Amino acid sequence: MTSSLHDTFDSPLLRAHGWDADWQETFSGLAEPGTLPARVLRAERGLSEVITADGPERVHLLGSPGHGLWPTTGDWISVVPATGSTAARLGDVLPRRTLLARATAGGSSQEQALAANVDTVVVAVSLASPLRHSRTERLLALAWASGATPVVALTKADTHPDPEAALEELGPVALGVPVVATSAETEEGLDELRAAIHGTVVLIGPSGAGKSSLGNRLLGAELLATGDVRAVDGKGRHTTAWRELLPLPGGGVLLDTPGLRSAGVTGSDEGVSDVFSDLEELAARCRFTDCAHTNEPGCAIRAAIEEGSLTERRLQSYRKLQREAERMAARTDARLRSERLAQMKSRAHQHRAFNKERGLAKNRDRRG
Repeated sequence: MTSSLHDTFDSPLLRAHGWDADWQETFSGLAEPGTLPARVLRAERGLSEVITADGPERVHLLGSPGHGLWPTTGDWISVVPATGSTAARLGDVLPRRTLLARATAGGSSQEQALAANVDTVVVAVSLASPLRHSRTERLLALAWASGATPVVALTKADTHPDPEAALEELGPVALGVPVVATSAETEEGLDELRAAIHGTVVLIGPSGAGKSSLGNRLLGAELLATGDVRAVDGKGRHTTAWRELLPLPGGGVLLDTPGLRSAGVTGSDEGVSDVFSDLEELAARCRFTDCAHTNEPGCAIRAAIEEGSLTERRLQSYRKLQREAERMAARTDARLRSERLAQMKSRAHQHRAFNKERGLAKNRDRRG
């Protein structure tokens, strides 16, 4: 890592991976002197593979990074350059513009970061299998909550008898989101999809949804591993073992992710509200502000279901994701309270120890 800071700020290699004037300003204001910027291409335990102005580099993750963050794929970081006796190591993680994350399994209050500083989240939905709208809504909730722009790519359109009907069916599920029917085999819809994405693009979806095949078409080369899908259930192998950034030919960066077996929503209810904006608008018209949307008089949501403009399935999906977000928020609040209590106890213990030592010192002085 030999570039000067001036050369780094003007690096074509970094610009190809998303470096811009705003990141330069952020880095200049926060990074320690002597460090250089890099973007995380792949995060592993104890190490990160990053791109610098000089090319790929492996960076050791030592100590406790600033902002309480450990780097994930897509993060911009400052790197302490290697010397003759030490390897390159993490200096700091720059504040994130956006973060795609999901709740971890097992009831933990922690979130798993999937990708940082993402501009577009492409939700891959396979047309080779029956459509599962509740799963699509769940993935869209993660996409909206990230702060990025969601796009739905209906993959494997060449296997579906009527892709236009599928597009129409997805309309009420993906409100306000571009939905594009695509095929990696025939390249149908790829130009439309390219027009809908920008910046750092992440592909998410279950195994077998065709994310890697679609990604290869966007990249213009077979750079992502693909695998067969089981005919019995339409599921595929996890051919993408980790998250990795790759520059797109027309500008921007692509991030492929392993298939998501689970996609728990985080404690933020913003993503859920964005996905179900139609229900929240209807709920505002209910006669009672605390309407449970069951059998209350003047319920606008029940009226919409009865007239056929809203489905019971969508209401139940909304309720389920709302409950998950509320539980996650409660667990997060409890964890933060516990951490604050532990910090207070630690400070009190240190204060008592300090006073005790000061008292002992005074006694020694008197005896002396």
